[in-house]
Amino acid sequence: MSLPPFSFAEIEERFDDMFVEVDESVIQHLTQFDIQTQDALLVIVEKAASTSSGLAYQLANRLQRAIELMELETIDMWLDQAIDVFDSKGLYGAIEVLNELESVASHAKQKLTGIPFEDICNMLEHFVVGLNGRRLKIETDKKIYTDTETIFLPGILNRFAEKDDNFQLYKCMVVFLWAQNWFGTWRCNLNEVLSQYENPEHVQAWFHVLEVIRLDLKIKQELPGIHRQMQRLCELAGHTRVCDISANGIEKAITENSSADDCLQLLAQVVHLEPPTLNYYTGCLCADQVELRREIRLAREKDLFRQAIAHVLEEKKDRAASELSEEERREISAQQIPDPDMPEGFKYRLELEGESIDPPDGVESLMSSIIQDLGEIPDDYLVAAGDGNYKVIADQEKTEDTNVWAGTYHEEGAFLHREWDHRRQRYKKNWCALREVPLTSGSTDFVEQTVKKYSGLIKNLRRTFEILRGEDKMLKKQPYGDDIDIDALVEAWGDMASGLEMSENIFTKMHKEERNIAVIFMVDMSGSTKGWINDAERESLVLLCEALETLGDRYAIYGFTGNTRKRCEIYPVKTFEDKYDDKTRGRIANISPQDYTRLGVFIRHFNQVFETVEAKTRILITLSDGKPEDYDGYRGEYGIEDTRVALLESRQQGIHPFCITIDREGRDYLRTMYGAASYIVIDDVKQLPLKVVDIYRNITS
Repeated sequence: MSLPPFSFAEIEERFDDMFVEVDESVIQHLTQFDIQTQDALLVIVEKAASTSSGLAYQLANRLQRAIELMELETIDMWLDQAIDVFDSKGLYGAIEVLNELESVASHAKQKLTGIPFEDICNMLEHFVVGLNGRRLKIETDKKIYTDTETIFLPGILNRFAEKDDNFQLYKCMVVFLWAQNWFGTWRCNLNEVLSQYENPEHVQAWFHVLEVIRLDLKIKQELPGIHRQMQRLCELAGHTRVCDISANGIEKAITENSSADDCLQLLAQVVHLEPPTLNYYTGCLCADQVELRREIRLAREKDLFRQAIAHVLEEKKDRAASELSEEERREISAQQIPDPDMPEGFKYRLELEGESIDPPDGVESLMSSIIQDLGEIPDDYLVAAGDGNYKVIADQEKTEDTNVWAGTYHEEGAFLHREWDHRRQRYKKNWCALREVPLTSGSTDFVEQTVKKYSGLIKNLRRTFEILRGEDKMLKKQPYGDDIDIDALVEAWGDMASGLEMSENIFTKMHKEERNIAVIFMVDMSGSTKGWINDAERESLVLLCEALETLGDRYAIYGFTGNTRKRCEIYPVKTFEDKYDDKTRGRIANISPQDYTRLGVFIRHFNQVFETVEAKTRILITLSDGKPEDYDGYRGEYGIEDTRVALLESRQQGIHPFCITIDREGRDYLRTMYGAASYIVIDDVKQLPLKVVDIYRNITS
């Protein structure tokens, strides 16, 4: 027997409990529905009230119209969009979303056959990471274009009846806009070229057509599978190819080896004609946005490159940059070497006095970005920065680091991560801004003292880990082997006695199993680790490194700290590519207490780091002294629940998380976050270095 609907008074009481005043007509309208619908609608308003009573008021007074136009699920989605905007722009921004009621309802109908960007944005981001060149972000816009740092795509696609076709259309857009960046569409200053013509918009339309023909040939050559999808979608849309053109045989003048400059030269032959219509996925050209981004990037990367060269020369010459002569600052050269993966067929190698030199960390990608913009490393880039310029750049970078994400969500060099809000039971999208901050390498005295202090233990650890590396594992139920597997034999005999065929798998054999393990150690650098705790963490890392170098497991070490969601920072102590050398030892010695522990964002970031690591077993180990806590309300149940969900995401990706803590109250919350068998509490901080390696051995055996 179903329950009767809520009465007017009962609905009014629910609104009073939320501290939300609504018009009586809204309450009267809600009395017309069954109790399940009433409750579902009131729960939606309660979710809004948990964010802001003002937002709940605005939503409640639009409910009547919303119910007429949308299903419950769509109303909930509409509120989620408003909450997302509220988080970044406040109540007025959220009200603007609520005012788009008609548009949201229409959008929901489109979703029946279309595919929203938000549903596939993660897949597209992973897809674009696999493409060559500068890392590109992906965001939504009404136009389809790139500014050379971000690809902008529609919020929803429903041009085809099948969702998969719309998804493939998104991929084709990504590839075409990536191709503009990778194959040099923007190496010229297009605005400067267009200014020479009376009708720049018409000329730009023709340049786009010529570039589309050229890039189509490039994509066909480099990514034939994607190109076949493009051809299929063209046919599905009623086109025979990417564009229809037969102007003075111009199409034949463009080949796989043509450049953007070649297309500029061809403009004079076609600008008197009307440009053909292009296929939808080719997007448009936004030269103003590109010029702005490119100008800033070129200046910054030139300074950074000259600074890196100065650093190399300082190391080679064993002198400060200020002491180098003008001639010495020009001694590094860039030589072309063949590379079929590059659009030009070559890349650059740095040389000093005729010998190849290894560029510092990050300089390879910096060189790649410069070449992507200019097609070469210009001579004036190869002049090492003088002492004054070197210091200015360093000071500028330091200022940027201490000011990260001030007032913008698109600062260069940061990662955006979502965060779980248990009160709303949903993610806050792009909520946390994380930066990777270089950790300078200091003196190795601390490491040397630690090795001396624990010399006996280190010898035992190396001996133990050598045995572990060479251990044979007994395999049971084998078809042949060294000995009889008694358990398997008894089981097989029982099967035969019951009329079943006797299994041949009744042997055991010893097998040397190769370890294929990758581990990331997350080291808490919050302010509470000051003193003994920081010393114990660093000593533990030294012992781990000494032991793991013997064992051969791949490992990385990162420090983490933060101060509010806009300033989350990781400090690479040792990446998977780094060796355990004096630089790494110096970085371990330089680990120092900083701010707070917003744990969820760091776990999510290292989940992404693991995506690029191929290993049979991937383990994420946290060294911490307390529960997740940050300055802006990230504490208590909120922080614990966000961390718990981030760890669930780890497990869904096949990553095994484990926590080692010295917080004696840790058992109260670690079981919730990590589960019963995935953490350990060490009561005495002085015991941490003695136990941490043994713990590692146990969880990886």
